[in-house]
Amino acid sequence: MNKVLNPVLNYIHSLKERVSMSIIASALLFLSALLAAIMANTSLSSFYTDFLSHPMSFQVGDFNLFSHNGHSLTVLQFINDGLMTLFFFLVGLEIKRELLVGELSSFRKALLPFIAACGGMILPVLIYVFICPPGTSGGVGLAIPMATDIAFSLGVLSLLGSRVPLSLKIFLTAFAVVDDIGGIIVIAAFYSSHVALNYLLWAAVLFALLHLISKYGSTNKTFFLFIGLIIWYLFLQSGIHSTIAGVILAFLVPARPQLHVGKYIESIRSTINTFPVTHEDDIVLTNEQIAKLKSVESASDRVISPLQSIEDNLHISVNYIILPLFAFANAGVMFSGSGTLIGDVTLGVALGLVLGKFLGIFSFTWLAVKLKVASMPSSMNWKMVSGACLLGGIGFTVSLFVASLSFGTDSPVLLNQAKMGILTGTALAGFLGYLTLYYVLPKKS
Repeated sequence: MNKVLNPVLNYIHSLKERVSMSIIASALLFLSALLAAIMANTSLSSFYTDFLSHPMSFQVGDFNLFSHNGHSLTVLQFINDGLMTLFFFLVGLEIKRELLVGELSSFRKALLPFIAACGGMILPVLIYVFICPPGTSGGVGLAIPMATDIAFSLGVLSLLGSRVPLSLKIFLTAFAVVDDIGGIIVIAAFYSSHVALNYLLWAAVLFALLHLISKYGSTNKTFFLFIGLIIWYLFLQSGIHSTIAGVILAFLVPARPQLHVGKYIESIRSTINTFPVTHEDDIVLTNEQIAKLKSVESASDRVISPLQSIEDNLHISVNYIILPLFAFANAGVMFSGSGTLIGDVTLGVALGLVLGKFLGIFSFTWLAVKLKVASMPSSMNWKMVSGACLLGGIGFTVSLFVASLSFGTDSPVLLNQAKMGILTGTALAGFLGYLTLYYVLPKKS
């Protein structure tokens, strides 16, 4: 029974932690985006632009780790191609965990979120394509409204507190994770160019080495991250977007601990029984006591799998440092200057996020339940689903990332329109989703 219950209880506990963390993370993202908009539209705009275009280097002799094709990465490129690799590494770890013990761990559990996410990716793209057809200047941005920002959407959901049933949180998290998988596939397939096979072959060799080591040898986290840094550099030079390296690396991180929980408990009991006791008022431990405590510490490290340990360690730095930095660097919408702020790209992205996400997720979920392909989760009804579908239109982080890949520095006017569409669509979807759930969720007794 414990083998069945423990993964479920651990998943619920991790979900509760993620929801509470999302409130602070969402607030930081919002403040970072606001600061970026202020700096981009005031006398600080030149400082903001110069800061993002400043070259970076991590140099040993003539070799610069932070370089691409012989050119140093700018601060903006380092954030988008370097730090965001850690974000996608964390996303990959979360996806792997969901596939192993979470809401994607079985066909029955994964089916409804998968179908919902498919609708949430298809309809926004169709709406965008209708407004910005392929072949037009804005046509390359069709993937921008596909994604759901897990941190932001869970942050908004958290504002409703205990009124939100656990099944609704799980449903939103699960289809947002599937959305992430879709976004990763799109980035890998459509945002890579001029592939250099020699770099990819070396990366493949290192991936194979990590696979063998994780299966038969050491599970040392530092070793994995060091090799991962080398692979990131190889991907950066290869033409395949470097963030994909983070996702692949995540799936090679061992999910099994070195020490089984049962053996760990036996070891702890044995240590406690044989622990040398001295006088209660002694404040200095003996060498033997220190050795015993270090053995407990070592055993504790080995009973937590590298996957769980790295994911837990990364959450704080990603949510509180990397994502706010990314928002600051990419959300600076310019409200004045050359070009039109509101255009086809703005409308396509905003309508894709608000209307496309809602219609896609809701209609595909409704069809799946009505056709009895999947069942409605317990404690949920269609009014709650409609609120969750609206929150699915919060596309902030990955949408901004795809926008920067779609338009980059070559089309600053269209990139500015895309940012405006993302911010508008995200804000409207979040507000409507919160308002809907506020009125349809059961009131506290």
